Amino acid sequence: MKTLSKTSLVMPWVAAFLSFYLPASAQDAGLVNVDLRNAKILNNIANHLSVNVSNVPITVQAPISVAAAVCGVAVDVLSNTLRNGNTSCYAQSTSRALNNIVQKVMNLQFASPQ
Repeated sequence: MKTLSKTSLVMPWVAAFLSFYLPASAQDAGLVNVDLRNAKILNNIANHLSVNVSNVPITVQAPISVAAAVCGVAVDVLSNTLRNGNTSCYAQSTSRALNNIVQKVMNLQFASPQ
């Protein structure tokens, strides 16, 4: 009985960990344009990445699950609108996954010749 209760306590943490570090799932097949123009969001991302806020892009493309989480929109809503073409949402919060996407975009911007 004790083993079962320990397992039931650990499983949510394992699921949360895997959701951050495993490749995108089938529901992440499409990308959503995430608008970062909210000043609070831009400042939070800039602070987290230790960069000037002017270097943070105002829009990035993110998997549906990341976009849903930071925009406060249900995955199924974004998925339905994505089937009809490109979709976008406004970030209401940040996440480790979003910060990683922004960092990758910034690395590409600075690496490409202008």
